[in-house]
This record gives sequence, structure tokens and C-alpha cells, in this order.
Amino acid sequence: MNPDSLWLALTALGSDLSFIVLLALYGWLVHPNGLRSLGIAFALSYLVNSALKYGLNLPRPFTADPSVAGAAAQATAGGPGFPSGHAQLSATLWLGVAAQWRRAWVWGVCLLVVLLISASRLALHVHYPADVLGGLVLGLLFAALAAFGTARPALLAFNGWLPAALLIVACLLPGSLPEEYSRGLGLLAGFWAAVPRYQAPTTWAGRISVAVIGLVVLIAVYLALGALAGLLPAALDNPARAIRYFVLVLVAVQGVPALLRGWLSPRLPALP
Repeated sequence: MNPDSLWLALTALGSDLSFIVLLALYGWLVHPNGLRSLGIAFALSYLVNSALKYGLNLPRPFTADPSVAGAAAQATAGGPGFPSGHAQLSATLWLGVAAQWRRAWVWGVCLLVVLLISASRLALHVHYPADVLGGLVLGLLFAALAAFGTARPALLAFNGWLPAALLIVACLLPGSLPEEYSRGLGLLAGFWAAVPRYQAPTTWAGRISVAVIGLVVLIAVYLALGALAGLLPAALDNPARAIRYFVLVLVAVQGVPALLRGWLSPRLPALP
């Protein structure tokens, strides 16, 4: 058995797909009104992390000596080292959930998950301690934004032109830029455009049905859009990536609730 197997499993909790699943389930089942500010904070955190990573261009532990990290561990490391994306984005999302939910046990679970994901980056030798610490500090700031945005909806008021502007910028990005920029702008445009207007299910049957059917739909759309994007010319990578994540957010926030409106009741609209 690979000695890194446990750490690889924990670090997978900080992957894109894990973040998508958590955001969707939290928005459908727990706190629809908080989903938009949490999603916006997450997308902004993603963009800031990418800008710092590629702007500073600091090395990882295995840059000079590849033998310190296994191939599977290195495959989880995208881009330069500082700040740790896994630490920052997991702190943004999980601590943002805890700050919105405001339950002692939720804080405990979310803190534990963030610490385990962060520890996995050190144990796998794909980050220095400063990378992880910097990511955690930034993640905490964006988690606070998620909580503040829910308490003060006017801070993130809907602007009809803004999602379109973000998508246009993403489509016009030079192809030489890392893919994280177009992906982050697509996420930000989606969460700024999509306003949840439904109630979470109140029965266990409803919760399970929404979770299972909703995730099947969402992951199917995620994979289908990825396959479709792969058929397009390389020159369209940025537009395809931005639109893929924009559509994915719309499906999660508006498409799935419309499909499952028997459980996600639209009778009481959420605050924008």
C-alpha cells in the first residue's frame, strides 16, 4: 500500500470536484440564502490565489529535488507554490460554511477538515509551511467575506451587466495565461448572476432525493461540458472554460431547483 494513500485521499477533499459538490449540497440542503455570497467569496479567493501564485512564482519543495514527493503527490500540485490553493480554498469554503451556519459542531468539523487538508499538503511535500500558512490566512479573510455578504446582501447586490462583463474579459484573455483565470472568472460571473430562489427540503426523503438527483445532474453537466470543450480548437480554450463554469453554476443554483421544485419549493424567494 502506498504510504501516501491516506494523505492523497485527504488532499482530494481540496479538489475542484469536491468544492463543486460541497457548494451544491450546502446551497440545496442547508442555506440557499448564503450560497451566493459563499460562491462569490470562493471565486474571488480562487482568482486572488491564482494571481499570487503566478505573480510571485515561488518554488515548491520538489522543484529542486523531485525525489521528495511522489508522482501522485506532484500530480495534485498545479502551478507555483505560494500560497497553497488547497489550504486557501478549503479555508474559504469550509470556514465560510461554518461562519454562515453558526453551529459549534459545524465549526469543529469544518476546522478539522481544513487542518487535515492543509496537513496533507505538507505531508505530501508539495508545499512549504509558509505556503500553507499564507493560504490559511487568505482563506480566513474570504470566509469572513462570505459571512459578511450574507449578513449585508447589499454588499453583493446583483448588477445585470457585471456577469456579462466578467465573461467578456474571460473570453478575451490571452491564451498564454494560466487556465485558472478564465475558470475563476466563469465561476464569479455565474455566482454573481444566479440568485437562489427556493427553500431547502424539510424532510429526509426530500434531502436525499435532492442530493442524489441533483449531484447526478450536476456531475453529468460538468463532464459533458468538459468533453465538449475538449472538441473545440485550442484558441477557444479560455471562452470554453469560462462558459463551462458559468453554466455549471447556473445549473446548480437555478436549473436543479427548477427540475426538483417539488422538494426545493420556490414559494419563498431568497434574498439577493
